[in-house]
Amino acid sequence: MADDTAGDPVTGVKWTRRTTTKIADALGEHGIDVCPNTVAKLLKGLGYALRVNHKKLTRRPSPDRDEQFAYIAATRERFTTAGLPIISIDTKHRELVGDFAHKGTTWRQTPRLVNDHDFPSDAIGVAIPYGIYDLHANRGSVFVGTSHDTAHFAVANITKWWVWHGRHRYPDATELLILADSGGSNGNRTRAWKHQLQQRLCDTHCLIVTVCHYPTSASKWNPIEHRMFREISKNWAGEPLDSYETVLNYIQTTTTTTGLKVNAYLTHTDYPIGVETSDDAMDALNLHRHETQPTRNYTLSPR
Repeated sequence: MADDTAGDPVTGVKWTRRTTTKIADALGEHGIDVCPNTVAKLLKGLGYALRVNHKKLTRRPSPDRDEQFAYIAATRERFTTAGLPIISIDTKHRELVGDFAHKGTTWRQTPRLVNDHDFPSDAIGVAIPYGIYDLHANRGSVFVGTSHDTAHFAVANITKWWVWHGRHRYPDATELLILADSGGSNGNRTRAWKHQLQQRLCDTHCLIVTVCHYPTSASKWNPIEHRMFREISKNWAGEPLDSYETVLNYIQTTTTTTGLKVNAYLTHTDYPIGVETSDDAMDALNLHRHETQPTRNYTLSPR
């Protein structure tokens, strides 16, 4: 057992990678006849216990992590002082639409019956909620896609938000600040993301767009996560998302005591994956990278 034992140096609790059946078999080879249940009792008496993995370890923070947080704070302050719009964006977890179990509990007299397996073939489709949270107005917009989460999908949704909401709330604004994670469809290294912003938002609507990306593994500090997505998750917890109407209803009925209101839209546009952006298209961008962490902070201006 010695080579297969690990333990907690603080509490003294020990555990082994071997199962009780394997230990019983090993003891049997030495002439000791014992059942797995007895082995379990003996292990408990020796200070062993069944343990699960705990997600407590964090990645070593990059040396420029604090610098980026400070830069984002300063940029947000500058836009706030000038009365310019700030939006926080992200894609929420992809959901299967149909009679599938959903994490959480609800008050019911009897349990809601759902499929015993989450087979995609049994789904009506998929729901990909792309969220845009307006920090100044405390308003959210969620565009529920049905194909793929791509850079074209992300920028199309931001453009819709600007046309339907942004330019009416901020009629004199010529600049927009976007707060985003470092990965996904709006990642800082995604070429199509920058190209689509230039073409569909900057050039078409004459907007100067500044983007600041949160450091890797720091998405929980992105305002949309705790100010909007968390509230949506609480609103539909334990409820099967059995139709697109159900998905939209739970999103747009999400409110908070601070006055959050959310609009929800369904988009059936197909956004294929694997669409490449050429080097010529990238060279034609009117892109200015900031001196502070230029890969995470940049501004695109109309051409």
